[in-house]
Amino acid sequence: MNKKRVAFHTLGCKLNFAETSGLSRELQDECDVVDFSEPADYYVVQSCAVTATAEKKCRSAIRQAHKRNPGASIIVTGCMSQLRAEQLAGMEGVSLVLGNAEKFQLKEIIQEQSVEPSDKIRTSNILKDKTFHPSYSGSDRTRTFVKIQDGCDYFCSFCTIPFARGRSRSNSIAETINFIKTALREQAREIVLTGVNIGDFGKLNDESLFGLLKEIENLKPEVRFRLSSIEPDLLTKQLIEFVADSKWLLPHFHIPLQSGSDTVLKRMNRRYLSDIFVSKLNLIKAKLPFACIAADVIVGFPGETEEEFHETFSLIEGLPLSYLHVFPYSERPGTKAKMMDDKVRPEIIHERVGSLIRLSETKKLDFLNSNIGRVEEVLFEAENSSGNIGGFTNNYIRVSAPFQHEFINSVKKTRLTSFDKDGIFAFEPI
Repeated sequence: MNKKRVAFHTLGCKLNFAETSGLSRELQDECDVVDFSEPADYYVVQSCAVTATAEKKCRSAIRQAHKRNPGASIIVTGCMSQLRAEQLAGMEGVSLVLGNAEKFQLKEIIQEQSVEPSDKIRTSNILKDKTFHPSYSGSDRTRTFVKIQDGCDYFCSFCTIPFARGRSRSNSIAETINFIKTALREQAREIVLTGVNIGDFGKLNDESLFGLLKEIENLKPEVRFRLSSIEPDLLTKQLIEFVADSKWLLPHFHIPLQSGSDTVLKRMNRRYLSDIFVSKLNLIKAKLPFACIAADVIVGFPGETEEEFHETFSLIEGLPLSYLHVFPYSERPGTKAKMMDDKVRPEIIHERVGSLIRLSETKKLDFLNSNIGRVEEVLFEAENSSGNIGGFTNNYIRVSAPFQHEFINSVKKTRLTSFDKDGIFAFEPI
C-alpha cells in the first residue's frame, strides 16, 4: 500500500516552525513527508496572522497548493485559522481548518482520513485551553528551536496573539528538562528556547524561567543556548546576571520596545514604560559589554504624533542597541487599536519607518565596528551557494569563510578581522 504524501508550508514565527517539525515528525513513519513544491495528497499550511501581509501569504500558499494538485486535501491551521476560520474555509481547495488546539490532532485526522466537507471547521475557544504541547525543530543539526511556552496574558491593544494562541501556559520545569533532553539527542550544537512570551514560563506552576535555566545548567550541557524574544518587564536583573555568568547561555537579547514614547506605550497597553527598557539595556551592557541587543519597534500606531515619534527616535538613538526590527503598524480585526481614532497616514508611516531603518543601520555599523579584533567562538553551519561556510558568533555576528568540510556543525575560536557591506565578518583562526 502506497504511503500518503504530506507537504507542509509554514509561515510566521520560529514557534510555528518548531510545531510544524513536531507534526511532521509524528507522521514520518506512516506518510511520506515531501516538499511543498511537490505533488501531495495532503497540503498542510501553518498560518500566521500577525500582519495583513502574513495573511496574504497564507492565502497565496493555499492557491499554490490547489493549483499543484486540485484533488489534494488542503488543511490550514495556525493563528489565522483560529481567528478567521470561516474566511479560510470558503477558499477553493480548502478541506479542513484546524484551530491552534486542534492542530495537534493532525496525525489522527490523516490516519482516519476524516477530512469531511460537513466537518470543515474544527476550532475551539483557545482562551480556555490549558493544554501545553511541546515541540522542537530537528531538521537542522546546527540549531534547534525548542518550544517551552505558549500563549500570552498581556492583551496589548494592537495584538491578536492571546485570541489566536490562548493564555500563557507551559509544562513544569521537570517535564521541560526531559523534553530538552529529547531535543538534545538530535545532536544540534545550539538550542534556542522559544515561545510566545517565554518570560512568563512556569507562572501556572509557581515556577519561573530563571528556575528552568538553573536546571538546564545542572545538565552541564555541551551545547550553546539562546533565549528568544523576552519582554522588558520580565527580563529581570536576576536573569541578566545569570546570562552574564553562564558559560552556555549566549550574550544575545531580543527585547520588544514597540515605542519609545510613554504615551504611546500606554495606548498600546504595554506593561512597562521607557525607563524600564532603558534600565534593562544599561544593565546588560554593564555586565556584557559586547552583547548583541535587538529591539522590535512599531511605527504609526494610531494617534502617534510627530512629537511621540521623535521621542521614540531620540530614545533609540541614545541606547546601546545593536539593530532594530521595524514594523509599520498593521491594523488587526478584533483589537482595541482598530477602534482608535487618529490613524496615521500611510505616507507618514512610510517616512518614519525609513528613518528608523536608517538609524538601525547606523547602530549595526557601530556594533560591528566595536567587535573588530575581538576573539569569539563561531558555530559554523553549512556550505552556501558561493562556496563559503557561514556561522554565528556567541553574540550573533555573522561570519563567513572558504568552505572547509571539517567546519560543518563545529565551534571554532576565531579573531574577527573585518566585515563586508552586508555586515558579514572575515576572521583569523586561533
